[in-house]
Amino acid sequence: MAFDIAAHLGAIKREVRDLEIDGQPGKVIVASRLYDTTPADLWDALTRPERISRWFAPVSGELKLGGRYAIEGNASGTITSCEPQKRAELTWEFGGYTSWVNFSIAPAEGGTLLVLEHIAHFSPHWTQFGAGAGGVGWELGLLGLAEHLKRPAEDVRAEGVNGWETSPEGLDLVRQASTGWGEAEIAAGEDREQALKAAEATRRFYSGEPPLES
Repeated sequence: MAFDIAAHLGAIKREVRDLEIDGQPGKVIVASRLYDTTPADLWDALTRPERISRWFAPVSGELKLGGRYAIEGNASGTITSCEPQKRAELTWEFGGYTSWVNFSIAPAEGGTLLVLEHIAHFSPHWTQFGAGAGGVGWELGLLGLAEHLKRPAEDVRAEGVNGWETSPEGLDLVRQASTGWGEAEIAAGEDREQALKAAEATRRFYSGEPPLES
């Protein structure tokens, strides 16, 4: 079954912010999307391991306040704050670096609004790939979440990883999401040329193409 890319692109909102973390410059990417479901159902899809594995990735550990979690093939961390059906905060530890992920949900006209924030120190990785480095990855997950909410018993993640991401449809999503995060950086005050260069580097990475020459 094809994923509804047009609906996702029409529903997603992207934002980039600057902030200071422990006296060092940092960046925040913010992805927001309205889902046609209740807060209880969306919270359950975001926090119950057996559901997470059907749209994102297998996860282990204790998904509770103070608990440690591990996402298969991805990050691990600690849940530092949790208000059921409202908000959660966690560390995101990957590749020897720590960043932070927060998400909140709230009732809204037409369903439930999810706001996801990924906070990180400014780094050479950001200079190379910009907001899209994390933003595109999260959008792929949020697209899977939308499909999961339509048919929660099915393994939509398997549909995504078994060739879909390199299909023309998947590559088009990566292209449009990468461009969208570049535009969000420009709106936040980033130099246009730098933002578009980083967006293209991100597109190439997710598309499996050779990186841009220095």
